Amino acid sequence: MSKTQASNVQQNLEHERQGSAWQGVPVPDYPESAPEGATLDLLLNAWLGKFTGGISPAALGNAYADWLSHLALAPSKQLTLLQEAWKKIGRWQQYALQSALQPAQSGSAGAPPCIAPLPQDRRFEDPAWQRWPYNLAYQGFLLQQQWWHRATTGVRGVSPHHEDVVTFTVRQWLDMLAPSNFMLTNPVVQQTTLASGGTNLANGAQHLADDWRRVAMGAHAPDQRSYKAGENVAVTPGKVVYRNDLIELLQYAPATASVHATPLLFVPAWIMKYYILDLSPHNSLVRYLVQQGHTVFMISWKNPLEEDRELSLEDYRQLGVMDALDAVARITGAPQVHAAGYCLGGTLLAIAAASMARDGDTRLASLTMLASQVDFKEPGELSLFIDDSQVSFLEAAMWKQGYLDTKQMAGAFQLLRSNDLIWSRRLRHYLLGLDERDSDLMAWNADATRMPCRMHSEYLRRLFLHNDLAEGRYRTAGRHIALPDIDAPIFAVGTLTDHVAPWRSVYKLQLLTDTDVTFLLTSGGHNAGVVSPPGQARRSYQLATHRHDAPYIDADSWQRDVPHHDGSWWPAWQAWLAERSGAQTAPPAMGPDLGDAPGNYVLQT
Repeated sequence: MSKTQASNVQQNLEHERQGSAWQGVPVPDYPESAPEGATLDLLLNAWLGKFTGGISPAALGNAYADWLSHLALAPSKQLTLLQEAWKKIGRWQQYALQSALQPAQSGSAGAPPCIAPLPQDRRFEDPAWQRWPYNLAYQGFLLQQQWWHRATTGVRGVSPHHEDVVTFTVRQWLDMLAPSNFMLTNPVVQQTTLASGGTNLANGAQHLADDWRRVAMGAHAPDQRSYKAGENVAVTPGKVVYRNDLIELLQYAPATASVHATPLLFVPAWIMKYYILDLSPHNSLVRYLVQQGHTVFMISWKNPLEEDRELSLEDYRQLGVMDALDAVARITGAPQVHAAGYCLGGTLLAIAAASMARDGDTRLASLTMLASQVDFKEPGELSLFIDDSQVSFLEAAMWKQGYLDTKQMAGAFQLLRSNDLIWSRRLRHYLLGLDERDSDLMAWNADATRMPCRMHSEYLRRLFLHNDLAEGRYRTAGRHIALPDIDAPIFAVGTLTDHVAPWRSVYKLQLLTDTDVTFLLTSGGHNAGVVSPPGQARRSYQLATHRHDAPYIDADSWQRDVPHHDGSWWPAWQAWLAERSGAQTAPPAMGPDLGDAPGNYVLQT
């Protein structure tokens, strides 16, 4: 880190310490500033986190104590649960009797099930599950799963967060014990074993050995991904035109004879590599925009190491967004720039935009927020892992190593979709002996990054826990910022099944800004909803603009009344950008040639 950047870091830390009183957020203690004895506490918590997967035992204990104590004080709830248990046992016994009298045969479905799986639960879709005794096993499991859901919800007096934690952890245990996960209770695995003469189990054992070998080798394990940045993903032609200790700025080569006058800067999330926006050529949003005549720039974040532990959220704003914006303006000579942020990058972009508005900086022609939140009161299922106890426990692990490890982040996201990302994978990979399903999006998802200790602590505390940005307490450069100061038009994209940034939370941007907001709701989830090139089947979106002086429309009414459009949302956004990008002009010259895209930072492991 240069002397100038080191000085900036020190100034930022001073601003944070001065601001901690008004923010109500203490700056985390590090060895050089921790009170006597605190280091031992941090070491103990960091050591314990290795065995708990980074989950705070105190946080879980608090949640279960809250639930159990209130359940003990609710005799009517206990009686209801007891009655439901007897009813479910009776339903299951009746189903077992009907199944014996009316067994499933070829061309016959057998006895009608007494409970149906949830729409997203595909574990028991195969017809083999309708045969005795497997039908009894999966029906009994679903009844038990339903009973536990009712046991952990609706207990009067339990805090919503603790209820969510208890329900989530109980669901994890049940998903782990599902009959689909074991050979003796899974008819599909048994059929496959008989048909293949056990080849599936031999292949599964080899897969298991390979996985253990990669875990043991750690960073030295060979890269097994079929898709690799610079080879078959992140291959849109371009150059690295700026570099500092935190970012590389990529400028993509023009693909048309003339371009829109206003360039576009992408601010991706630093939790993953930038190339989710530049996957395979047919899946690349960057390539699509370049082919439509846009001059596109992309921030590529450094993958931080232990020595970067003191990088702050303010450094990410200054060395990331602001330095990149300066470079784009310098290279193109454009008076204004479109800026688009994805996920955390959108949150950071909103912070930068509010800071610029406060300071009278009018260089932003528009903001695009892709699955990005600025209000964190309803952050989705990630809130299960975020409370004061959990954040303090996580800070200890980050303090010990200087960053949040990629495995910790990946584990949290996998738990949110454990059926799809953990148990279904193990079923296919180890019991059915199938090879890994590979795609550019899955390869990107596995290419995680670390996050500096200080930055991530600030992000969790000041945004997730205290919601300072939405509630007007956030400061940059030691001074308050306010989202209503932003006057550039905004295009916000929410994804229908997003478990990271729920679309109703993204929609709140209309309440928190005082400018025109065009909101688009697209099918898909947090990642697949954004990667939506034209030509893909079963894609649709809704789109409407809310004028800053128009009455507010609540999210559910908006979803009910706004018409649907089939196809990709990319052309709609591109048209919105083009309308605000001025006349066509000759492509600007490429910036300083510091190497070919995708650069060096994206390749760091």
